[in-house]
Amino acid sequence: MLPPSEMSFAQSFDFKQFLKTVPADPGIYQMFGADNQILYVGKARNLQKRLASYFRKTGLTPKTAALVSQIRHIEIVVTHTENEALLLENNFIKKWQPRYNILLRDDKGYPYIVLSEHQDYPRLDYYRGAKKEHQRYFGPYPNALSARETLNLLQKIFKIRQCQDGFFQNRSRPCLQYQIKRCTAPCVGLIDPAAYQENIQHAVLFLEGKNQTVIQDLIEKMEQAAQAMAFEKAAHYRDQIASLRQIQQQQIVDTEKGDVDVFAAVTRHGMAGVQVLMIREGRILGSKNYLPTIPAASEPAEILAAFLPQYYLNTEAGRKIPKQIIISHELEELAWLTAALAEYANYKINITAHPRGDRQRWLQMAVQNGEQYLTNRLVERASVNQRLLALKTVLNLPDIPRRLECFDISHSQGEATVASCVVFDEQGARKSDYRRFNISGISANDDYA
Repeated sequence: MLPPSEMSFAQSFDFKQFLKTVPADPGIYQMFGADNQILYVGKARNLQKRLASYFRKTGLTPKTAALVSQIRHIEIVVTHTENEALLLENNFIKKWQPRYNILLRDDKGYPYIVLSEHQDYPRLDYYRGAKKEHQRYFGPYPNALSARETLNLLQKIFKIRQCQDGFFQNRSRPCLQYQIKRCTAPCVGLIDPAAYQENIQHAVLFLEGKNQTVIQDLIEKMEQAAQAMAFEKAAHYRDQIASLRQIQQQQIVDTEKGDVDVFAAVTRHGMAGVQVLMIREGRILGSKNYLPTIPAASEPAEILAAFLPQYYLNTEAGRKIPKQIIISHELEELAWLTAALAEYANYKINITAHPRGDRQRWLQMAVQNGEQYLTNRLVERASVNQRLLALKTVLNLPDIPRRLECFDISHSQGEATVASCVVFDEQGARKSDYRRFNISGISANDDYA
């Protein structure tokens, strides 16, 4: 007698006949369920062997058995190379978002700090988007907060302008930033271009992680100013040196320098988190947490294997792949992934799960932060579930509400009406679904309409 899973297939999907038509070539496969709903997208070096492994009589994990029991038909796409299969798989996962795939729900590119190089008095600014000519970019930073904090430091230490060009070109007197000693007022000529460029050079070295070079240069200038009896200027350099040394003490700096991304996958109670730690020029820029959507019983190594291609091969996000990647778990198809990323980046990539020295401390830091973040989210989820249960009781609902959409209306004396929508589900606030609307064609002061 056939096993239960095989009996269900015999009734709905003739997998034995299907496997006879599958070539032993690299490619991707799409598994469809009832109503032609796509269940899973996968890649394979050998499609015939990979697909046959789904239909063996024993050894399937509960998750795979659940997937297999729902298959009604399978479509394949043969590719020329294994790396093409990985790229195509990533595109299909992003397009269809199958329920049995691990999904990274993040299309935003990372923020940068941009320097306008074509001006006598360049400006530093926060930037997110496609890169343009005549601009120098530093980063990427893991989130807007870390980028803006760095900008804030640069403004305090080096007093470089961040105002828009239109504002800068139409000033007749210094603005508030000059009054609070966060700008040198180049807009009204209170600093000459050479001195301003000196500040720019120091800021660039700081952004490149060369703090010690900046400090040594400032020490020399402080001593020269003191010898020339320019004590106010010497005191200014002294304060800059003190600020940079304080920042330096707070950072873990890699003696090997270079750009590194660190990934730590953590799972707990059916929830998964991936902590990404970003190091540029040996300096930690910050970290970011992701909560990918996962099928039940997914393992950390499996999550990383699915997460990394989606993370780096997302053309909309435009992420640059560093030459060194550190991961928290060994991957079965590590060589394949490494080769595909190297081909995509057009330079050699090294991925390791066993770093040493400073990089091992970075990995430990990523794991600890990932565990703490996941713990906090689980506590939040439990709190949200309690509130949803209380809401069900208060409103006498037949079931616990799974999604809440809350609207608020605002206007200026009946004109320029706008609406905002915030969304909550079982995970808490779902900020990706927040929306703002411009409202027209209604009576003034009628919020409900």
